[in-house]
Amino acid sequence: MIQNSTPKQDVSVKRGNPLRTLVIGFLLGLIVGAPLGWFIHRVYFRYRSAQVLFCRQQHFGQSEAELQASCGSLY
Repeated sequence: MIQNSTPKQDVSVKRGNPLRTLVIGFLLGLIVGAPLGWFIHRVYFRYRSAQVLFCRQQHFGQSEAELQASCGSLY
């Protein structure tokens, strides 16, 4: 049999400070999450507004109470 004569190297990974890692993750989450949440909120609000306005247009002539019951509120 042929034996490998090269010595084995230590491949263990050093663990970092968990508090530092947590803080960095939190800051990255804020930087990425806040604009993403704002954008998704704007898209959903426009979609919901269009639904309510379309429903109100379909039920034109009804009282405000009936419109609120069937279509919901814009806000």
